[in-house]
Amino acid sequence: MGNKTNGLLALLGLGALAWWKYKKSSPEDQQKVKDTINTAKENLTKFGNDLKDKASQTAEQLKERANETAEQFKNKAEEVQTDIQNSAQ
Repeated sequence: MGNKTNGLLALLGLGALAWWKYKKSSPEDQQKVKDTINTAKENLTKFGNDLKDKASQTAEQLKERANETAEQFKNKAEEVQTDIQNSAQ
């Protein structure tokens, strides 16, 4: 529990230091920080969308493979059933 508390306090301290430094910086520097944050946000959004698209594609491929496999099993079962009926006659 002590490590979590210390870590949280350290994070809070770093946040306060960053906020203080941001507020004391020039408007140009503040705009640079805003631009950096917006760029990072856009990159994260793009990465998330790419990841979501990849997951959708993978899920669709797995679904197609499962359907193909099920069809193969069905065909094999029909062949075995036909063979059994033919051998019984």
